[in-house]
Amino acid sequence: MSNRKSRRAILVSLAATAFVPRRLWAAGTSIQVVKDPNCGCCSAWMTILADQGFAVSQTNVDRDELLRFKMISGVPDAIASCHTALVDGYVIEGHVPVADIRRLLAERPDAVGLAVPGMPYGSPGMGPDNEREAYDVILMLRDGSAEVFSHYQAA
Repeated sequence: MSNRKSRRAILVSLAATAFVPRRLWAAGTSIQVVKDPNCGCCSAWMTILADQGFAVSQTNVDRDELLRFKMISGVPDAIASCHTALVDGYVIEGHVPVADIRRLLAERPDAVGLAVPGMPYGSPGMGPDNEREAYDVILMLRDGSAEVFSHYQAA
């Protein structure tokens, strides 16, 4: 039964966005990125989000402030990355693809948010997708556990 619901939720979310131009899909969806001011890959990820229609704003902080923000936001050390973002009540940690953010917002699971641990080559903002290494997008659950939300094969 839960597999049927999951497949149905995915199909509904895909159908709902299939005929909406990409730049309009996220119109009005604000995402606040907290990052180190000198991080170029964070800026590249933010550009990808903006190109996909998200209203991106940033707060630059020093390393200690960023670590405190991650802790307060519920990001476990084991899956931390270089930047942390907030979107519609969820935490987005690291180089999470736009498609996964959209799926999260469509499905609205009871979770802290999504994370791409570390900085995998080929994830959004970290080099070309056609040369990417395999990586997982992790769903951070409110009970402190985590599960794979999506998987990207090596290119």
